[in-house]
Amino acid sequence: MRLGVDIGGTKTEAVAVDDSGAIVERLRLRTGFGHAAVAQTATDAITGVARLCEIPPDGFESIGIGIPGVVDPRSGQVSHAVNLGVDGLLLGDLIHERLGVEVRIDNDVTVAALGIYQHLAPGSPMGYLNLGTGLAAGVVVDGRPWRGARGGSGEIGHLPVDPGGELCRCGQRGCLETVASGSGIARQWPTDDPHPVRALFAAADTGDERAAAIRSRLAAGVASAVRILVLTVDVETVVIGGGLSHLGEPLLADIRQALAHWAAGSTFFASLDLPSRVELVPQGFPAAAVGAALNSGRDFALL
Repeated sequence: MRLGVDIGGTKTEAVAVDDSGAIVERLRLRTGFGHAAVAQTATDAITGVARLCEIPPDGFESIGIGIPGVVDPRSGQVSHAVNLGVDGLLLGDLIHERLGVEVRIDNDVTVAALGIYQHLAPGSPMGYLNLGTGLAAGVVVDGRPWRGARGGSGEIGHLPVDPGGELCRCGQRGCLETVASGSGIARQWPTDDPHPVRALFAAADTGDERAAAIRSRLAAGVASAVRILVLTVDVETVVIGGGLSHLGEPLLADIRQALAHWAAGSTFFASLDLPSRVELVPQGFPAAAVGAALNSGRDFALL
C-alpha cells in the first residue's frame, strides 16, 4: 500500500491506497499553523493511517505529502506557504527524524492534479484549479505535472488583477486570490456561519444585492483563472476542485455564465468554447491525498 497526505489550510486528509489506486483507509485532521504545528499534523496523519491499516509507518511502499506553497520535491523544503505560516520548512527531514521513513513532499495542487488526472484519465492536457483557502492551479501533460523552472508554476492566485485592490497575504495588492478563494469570500462576507461561501450563495439567492455582487466577483475571478490556464497552456479541460467546489452546480453555472458573457463580445474568445471545457471534481474524491500517494517521484510521472 501507499500513503498520501494532503495538508490544507484548515484540514489535513490522509489516505492509504492499494496497487489499483483504490482507497483502503481514510483519515481527516485539523491542520496546525506554523512550522512545529504543521510538522506535527503531518506526523499525526501518517501514524494515524498506519494505525488504521495495522502496519508501522515504514510498512508502506511509499509515503507522499502534498502541501501549499513553493515546494522543492528533491529537498522537501516548503516555502511561501502563507496560509500555513510556513516558510523554509524542511518537512521531509523532520518527518524522517521523527518516524524514520522517507517521505516525498510536493505541492498540494500539483499532486491533486495528478490524482484527478489518474481518476478521470483524460489523455489530453488537463488543468486543475484548486479553490480552497487560497487559489492555485496545476497542469498535467502526458501524465506528468508541469513544474516550471523553480517550482512556482500554477501560483496564479497571486497574479495581481486589481492594483487598487485588497492587500494579499503574499504582500502584493489586488491578487486574484483576494476575490476568488475561501479566504477572500470570508473577508468580504463576515458571518458566524461555519460555511461562509454557502451562506453567501444563500443570501444572493434571496436577493441580497451585496451578496450577489460578491458572488459575481467570485465567478469572474474563477473564470479569469480558467481563461489564464487555457490561454497560457492550452489545456483541453479545466477541472475545479477544493473546498469551494462543494458548492456544486450553482458555482459551475456561475463560472460558465461569466465565460459565456465574455465570449459574446469576442469572436476569438468564443472560438475557445471555454464553458464546455470546465467541470467539477467528483464529489468526495480526495484528489490531493490520492495524488500524493501515487506520486512516485520517478521522472515525476504517475505509476
